[in-house]
Amino acid sequence: MAQTVLETNLEGLKLLRRGKVRDIYEVQDNLLIVATDRISAFDWVLPNAIPDKGKVLTRLSAWWFDHMSPITPNHLITTSILEMPASVQVHGSLLDGRAMLVRRAEVLPVECVVRGYLAGSGWKDYKKHGSVCGVALPEGLQLSSRLPKPIFTPATKAQEGHDENIDFARMQKIVGKDRAQTLRKRSHQLYREAHRVAGHRGIIIADTKFEWGMVGDEIVLADEILTPDSSRFWDKKSYKEGQAQEQFDKQIIRDWLESQPWDKNSPPPELPGAIVKQAAARYIEVYERISEHKFEQ
Repeated sequence: MAQTVLETNLEGLKLLRRGKVRDIYEVQDNLLIVATDRISAFDWVLPNAIPDKGKVLTRLSAWWFDHMSPITPNHLITTSILEMPASVQVHGSLLDGRAMLVRRAEVLPVECVVRGYLAGSGWKDYKKHGSVCGVALPEGLQLSSRLPKPIFTPATKAQEGHDENIDFARMQKIVGKDRAQTLRKRSHQLYREAHRVAGHRGIIIADTKFEWGMVGDEIVLADEILTPDSSRFWDKKSYKEGQAQEQFDKQIIRDWLESQPWDKNSPPPELPGAIVKQAAARYIEVYERISEHKFEQ
């Protein structure tokens, strides 16, 4: 039976932050990022965990970090517990498969979003303004339409609640002109390569977000990368323009919550076992299809 981890309390390590999904610890001069099995929806962390979700996110991120290393440096040092300090190894049974030892980076306060298809908040913006984050788009596009070319639509990072979409001019004011141009260029390169790779595996990456940080003067890719939590993955076989798509993420959970008498302003209801099981299977399926590796418990 899959082990489920809702949160970690690692004796001997200093907890720096507990996010919606990840617990971050200080390990000497580096950081330890632990992906739990927590899941959030509508800005709430749900009472259930999704078994092995944290391991899927960690393994998929590590696979992509390695694949994308010719494009950009990243913060990952290792995911092997045996290569981590002794203070981490003593917690090996809990952390194995769900922990990344990373270089400590000064995280830049913007989300670098690349969209290749019209969905989510981008679709809402387009219907209102005919553009997304100030990027003009052709008339006549539909829900889930593939864009003529991918667009870069940054957002500010919110500690709580939703990130705020911004235009590129505002991003330049936040991080500086040269740095903003570098982040836009690299984000486009990463998206194009990810779209190509996933496409060969029968998956469309509709959009994704990247986080970046500074290690000294070096810009590095940080956090997670191209997972079901940071990207919109669609099944290529069932893709049809003009309608919502089958997704490899927590959409099944969002859909179930939307069907419940829940006002989204009070603690969310517990998920049924069948929904938890289906969500866990979707996470594992997208890992196996993209990496072409069998997910081992």
